[in-house]
Amino acid sequence: MYKLPIAALLLMTLLSSCSPKANKSGKDSEWISLFNGKNLDNWLVKIHHHDIGDNYGQTFRAEDGMIKVRYDKYDGFKERYGHLYYQTPFSRYHLKLEYRFVDGWMEDAPSYTILNSGIMFHSQDPRTMPKEQDWPISIEMQLLAGLPDGKPRPTGNMCSPGTEIVYEGRKYDGHCLNSSSKTYPVGEWVKAELIVLGDSLITHIINGDTVLQYSKPSIGGGVANRFDPKQKTDGKPLTSGYIALQSEGQPIDFRNIALKKLD
Repeated sequence: MYKLPIAALLLMTLLSSCSPKANKSGKDSEWISLFNGKNLDNWLVKIHHHDIGDNYGQTFRAEDGMIKVRYDKYDGFKERYGHLYYQTPFSRYHLKLEYRFVDGWMEDAPSYTILNSGIMFHSQDPRTMPKEQDWPISIEMQLLAGLPDGKPRPTGNMCSPGTEIVYEGRKYDGHCLNSSSKTYPVGEWVKAELIVLGDSLITHIINGDTVLQYSKPSIGGGVANRFDPKQKTDGKPLTSGYIALQSEGQPIDFRNIALKKLD
């Protein structure tokens, strides 16, 4: 039998002792589950026209291991744009979740909200939002599904209520920016991921494919309305903020919501 020299054996032992040890729970042991699958503990609700904490009509529900957005207890949508915020702000992280659209769109909601929802991030603290503020000052990873007309309708887009970004080296002048994703139908689970590096690079990933990248998010622009002026310092870099799931009149389900810090 061939025997390794003693020096080689010592080197292998040293390298082994310096290398990272595999965790018994697997390589995803660093992921933090943001949703316990049972209730909305650790989440905050803010709905337009309502005070923080008022989950009008049980808009956001923890059922069947999912966070569901529903409107069956509404008397009409009446511009009740809502958001469910995780209680802790983050700066540099990798977020992943799955979503699917279901039927039941509120017909008095604006037509652009059909099969439309989103993930808000780098958001202001919801406790700083007046009762009549509609959207938080934030960046949005917009989620869409295909419409009956069969036209392409990408998901994982970017929208910017009260914020601005840099795209391809220039300040982007529009409110929403389409990704390169495919179009997905109602009822299909889609995996969405965000890699956020403070006020540097932001990456949108859909079903494993990078579909959009941009950088340098900052406060500025329009769309968000009736905010506290103290919360909107135009030009201020967005280095961190809250993550929220959106409600715009279209039922949607979210599951497997997890985050890995990238400090």
